[in-house]
Amino acid sequence: MKHHLLILTFALFLFSCSSKKNRKQEEVKGTPAVVVQQHPDKKDKPQREKVKTTIQEKKVETPKEVVVELPEVQREFRAAWIASVANINWPSKNFLSTAEQKQEVIQILDFLKANNFNAAIFQVRPSSDALYKSDLEPWSYFLTGEQGKAPFPYYDPLEYWVEEAHKRGIELHVWLNPYRAHHTSGGKVTESSMAKKMPNSVVRLKQGWYWFDPSKKSTQDHAVRVVMDIVKRYDIDGVHFDDYFYPYAEYNGGQDFPDNDSWNDYKKSGGTLARADWRRNSVNTFVERIYKEIKAEKNFVKFGISPFGIWKPGYPAGIQGSSQYDQLYADAKLWLNKGWIDYYTPQLYWPIQPAKQSFTTLLKWWESENTMHRHLWPGINTVGKRTAETPN
Repeated sequence: MKHHLLILTFALFLFSCSSKKNRKQEEVKGTPAVVVQQHPDKKDKPQREKVKTTIQEKKVETPKEVVVELPEVQREFRAAWIASVANINWPSKNFLSTAEQKQEVIQILDFLKANNFNAAIFQVRPSSDALYKSDLEPWSYFLTGEQGKAPFPYYDPLEYWVEEAHKRGIELHVWLNPYRAHHTSGGKVTESSMAKKMPNSVVRLKQGWYWFDPSKKSTQDHAVRVVMDIVKRYDIDGVHFDDYFYPYAEYNGGQDFPDNDSWNDYKKSGGTLARADWRRNSVNTFVERIYKEIKAEKNFVKFGISPFGIWKPGYPAGIQGSSQYDQLYADAKLWLNKGWIDYYTPQLYWPIQPAKQSFTTLLKWWESENTMHRHLWPGINTVGKRTAETPN
């Protein structure tokens, strides 16, 4: 993903409800009727009065179910990604005071509010670090300029973001990178780094990045703990992953991901999948687990992913470009088909033309794969787009 302040738009929430109106059965009321009979031969002599009681019954209708058909309420998800990695959006520098950091938060949220945004996707874990109070991972280098160092005077940035966003009627989604252990712009790899604390789960890539091995259970268990720690402790509205699963090949000098140890262990244990399928299966297992654990803890917290905009070249016909299926081992089509997310934000960073990477063509394809009817909110890159035709 190009880490910029990017805009997400689109989609509708459809709301419908039905109500049942039960009617009380009215009480049955009875009234006596007096009938005077005369003997036919003694018309002039009154006979004994015979009294019988009749019941005036009121027909009681069986209660009917009343279905109220409400009109569709059209709601848009208007959000912005707010990147903390490399100090792209917030904080703008890694040496700002607490007061300066808070002021930047207010400026960003006021901008979003003034421009009718209703959600912010804030990157709280750029590389196995934390822009919030965590007992699992160190404070981020991008927050204070020193990994493991808390802001001073102390405050919890995520708590502040949530509070200020909600004051403005803005949802706050936390954006995490599940596998990146160290970013090349994140300073030195210190003893507080997860690359040092979990060396058996992390590999070093040729370009200087450190990456958790997605196939290892220790990796998945740790990432799940991090996500659920945030879900449990903060009043967030959503959890968000971007397009980084297995890394792009250029991060490792164009070479294959260095997971020989875990691959050999898999084969020794009797594993039968091909290596690419084994990698994809590891990510599939993790994505499904994250979704289900979030829902078990707080069903109202949304889980969203913003995958690379192309699943595979040729889907749909004529589309060209990189394949996240084959290069990132991310089967984003499967996750959408299975409904393991609440919303999808495919990164459709292209214009309508040319057809080989067409925004509209790709969006229609993602819509055709949305068999579980999840929210589909395409991601748009607005950074540096100043030409007149861009808005069109």
